[in-house]
Amino acid sequence: MSSSSATLSPAFQALKELLGQVPQLTTADVEAFVGYWQKQVHLPRGEFLIRPGQAEHTLYFVHTGLLRIYFPAGPEEICVGFGYESSLLCSFPSFVTAQPSEYGIQALRKSALLGISRSDFMTFIEQNINFAHFWRAELERNLVGRIEREIDLLLPDPAQRYQRLLARSPTLFQRVPKKYIASYLRMTPETLSRLR
Repeated sequence: MSSSSATLSPAFQALKELLGQVPQLTTADVEAFVGYWQKQVHLPRGEFLIRPGQAEHTLYFVHTGLLRIYFPAGPEEICVGFGYESSLLCSFPSFVTAQPSEYGIQALRKSALLGISRSDFMTFIEQNINFAHFWRAELERNLVGRIEREIDLLLPDPAQRYQRLLARSPTLFQRVPKKYIASYLRMTPETLSRLR
C-alpha cells in the first residue's frame, strides 16, 4: 500500500497524526514510514493477536480497541501491560529476538490495528536517522516504565501500588476492566475494590 492510498484510511491517518507529534520527524519521514505499515488486523473481543509460543514478527499500532498483554503462569494469567488507542504494541522480547513469545496478547474489546513487519521496521530504522533517534527515545521511555512497574511490584502495600499506577496512568482505570487492573497490580479484585 502506498502512503498516498494509506492516508485515506482513518487508521493510517491516526498513525500519521501520532508520528506528526514527534518533533524530530519531518513530514517526509512520516509519509515514508507510514507506507511500510502493510498489515491491517481486525480482532473481535476475546481473539488473540499472538499466543504464547508464537514468534512475534510484527509491530502494531492500535487504532481502536483494547488489548491485554499477559503471561501464563499455570492456571493464572498475569497481566503485564495493555494496548489501547494510539499506542504501539507487540510482544517485545520476541520481536527483538525472533524467538517464541512467552506472552499472549488478547483483545479485551473489538480492536483494529495496523502492522509493520520486523524486517521492514528494522530496515527503515537503519536508513533513517530521525526515526532511529525516535525509536531510541521510545525504548528509553519504555525501559523507564518497566523499571517503575518493577518498583510497584516490590512494594508490599497494595495501596502504594495502586496509588503509583493511578498517578502514572490515570486513564487506565477508565479503559480497563477491574479484574485485569487487579492482575496487573498483583492483587485480588476485592482488594482493588476496597482501595478505589
